[in-house]
Amino acid sequence: MQRAKVFRNSIFTGLLTKFEENSYSFVYDKEYLNKDIGKAISLTFPLQEEEFTSKNLFPFFYNLLAEGKLKDIQCKELRIDKNDDFSRLLLTTKENTIGSITIEKDEI
Repeated sequence: MQRAKVFRNSIFTGLLTKFEENSYSFVYDKEYLNKDIGKAISLTFPLQEEEFTSKNLFPFFYNLLAEGKLKDIQCKELRIDKNDDFSRLLLTTKENTIGSITIEKDEI
């Protein structure tokens, strides 16, 4: 199992988890849900306590990843398998992303 912390404008919003069978979940942090400033990270992830699940990496998170030549360069420089989207997400979306979402590895 691998886990990532998801931030919106540098505020912790929730956890994205990849399970051994390559399924995924995202759940909002309870404190974030109780804050007045809490906003959904995406229309596809409305604010709720229940966990979101998927057989594949959620499109919202997949769309944070580079494509084409930039993907090739990142994978070569960072020694990432081109098919390991979760590792790419952890290693390339910590800062300087397009939009307000950043992702950091969660040390379990």
